[in-house]
Amino acid sequence: MYLQKELETMPRAELQKLQLERLKKTIDQAQNCPFYAKIFKEKGISSETINSLDDLKKIPFTTKADLRDNYPFGLASVPLSEVVRLHSSSGTTGNPTVVLHTQKDLDEWANAVARCLYMVGLRNTDVFQNSSGYGMFTGGLGFQYGAERLGALTVPAAAGNSKRQVKFIVDFGTTAIHAIPSYVTRLAEVIKEEGYDIQKDTKLTTLIIGAEPHSEEQRKRIEESMHVKAYNSFGMSEMCGPGVAFECKEQNGLHIWEDYYIVEIINPDTLEPMPEGEIGELVLTTINREAMPLFRYRTRDLTRILPGECPCGRTHYRIDRLKGRSDDMIILKGVNIFPVQIETILMQFKELGSQYLITMETINNNDEMKVEVELDELTTDNYIDLDRLRKEITRQLKDELLITPKVVLVKKGSLPQSEGKAVRVHDLRHNI
Repeated sequence: MYLQKELETMPRAELQKLQLERLKKTIDQAQNCPFYAKIFKEKGISSETINSLDDLKKIPFTTKADLRDNYPFGLASVPLSEVVRLHSSSGTTGNPTVVLHTQKDLDEWANAVARCLYMVGLRNTDVFQNSSGYGMFTGGLGFQYGAERLGALTVPAAAGNSKRQVKFIVDFGTTAIHAIPSYVTRLAEVIKEEGYDIQKDTKLTTLIIGAEPHSEEQRKRIEESMHVKAYNSFGMSEMCGPGVAFECKEQNGLHIWEDYYIVEIINPDTLEPMPEGEIGELVLTTINREAMPLFRYRTRDLTRILPGECPCGRTHYRIDRLKGRSDDMIILKGVNIFPVQIETILMQFKELGSQYLITMETINNNDEMKVEVELDELTTDNYIDLDRLRKEITRQLKDELLITPKVVLVKKGSLPQSEGKAVRVHDLRHNI
C-alpha cells in the first residue's frame, strides 16, 4: 500500500501539474485565515491569479516570527471545532510556535511517514521501537502513527532509560529503532555494557535518525557500532513533523515529498533563488494541509537540491544532508562556522568518542573557541601520544575553519549527556 509508485515515480511534468492544482486549492483554503487573507488582498492574489508554479513568488515569505506574532491560533484556516490536535515548540523565549491539525492532516501525516518507512524496507512484519520524546515534540507521535499505519508492531519506548530500552530491543525482537543520533550512540554503549552482542542477541536491521544535525562521519560511526544501516530523516513541526523528507536505500540525499510541499532554495541574505546544486536556505510551501497551510515558510535550514536522478527511480527532488541552520551559525573573528564542520573532522579520528562540546568565550577581550572532545574508551595514555593527537586535531580544524581552536581531550563520560537533542555549543561571549 505504501509503495505509492504512481506518486513517487511520477514524471516531473505531471508532478508539477499536481503541485499547481494543490497550490491553487491551498490558496482558496487559506482565504479563511485572517493573516493570509489580508496578504492576498493587498497583493491581489487568488487561485485565479496563480497560473504556474513561478507565480508562487508573488506571495511573501512566512517566518517563525509570523507564527509567534499570531500566537496561538491566528494562522488557522479552519474553525477550531475542526482542529483535533496541536503541537508547539518549547518556546524558551517569547511565544512558542503553534501548529494545528485536522483529522485529515493527521491521516496525511501518518501516510507520509509510512511511505518513508516503507521506502527503507520496513514492513508490517517489523517491530518498530520509537525511542523519541512524545508530547509536544512531533518525533514521538509522528513516527508512532506512521509505523502503525504501516502495520508494524510499535513499541512507544519514548526517550531515556537506556537499560530499559536495551531490554525492549532484546526481549521484543526489535528490528527498527527511531532515535536522535547522539542517543543511538549511547544505546550502542549500553548494549555493550549490558553484555549483549548486537549481531547475535538482537534482530536489529534498521535505524532511523534525525532531529539534530549530524555529519556523514557520525552516521558511519553509528552504522559501524550498531551493525545496521542508519537512514536520515528530516522534518519540522511547522510542516507537520517527521515525514517531510527521507533517505531511500541509496543514501544519497533525502527525497522531499513534492506532492505535499513545494521546494525553494534561496540566498538567506538577498532572498533570491539559488541555482540547483548550490547551498541556500530551504523554503517550503504546504500543498496538502487543511488546518494551517503555510506559504513560502523560511525554515532557516541550509541545504541544496541535488542535481541528477536517483537510481531508486523516485522523481521527487532530493535535498542534501543539512549543513546546519542559518541562525545556528557561529561567527568567530569574521569566520562563519557550522558545528557540523567540526564534527566532520573529529569523527575521522578513531581515538575519539562521539561526544564533544564547543565553547565560545571572551578572554582578554578576544573571542576564543574551545573544543572539548571525549576519548574513545580504548584510548589511554599508555598507548596513544595524546599531545601529538591533540596537535593533529588542531591542525585539521585550523585547515577547515581558518581559525585555531583550543582542543581539549577529556576522558570518556566526562561531558554532559542529554536524552534530548545534544547540546553542542555553549556561547559565553560578552558581546552577543
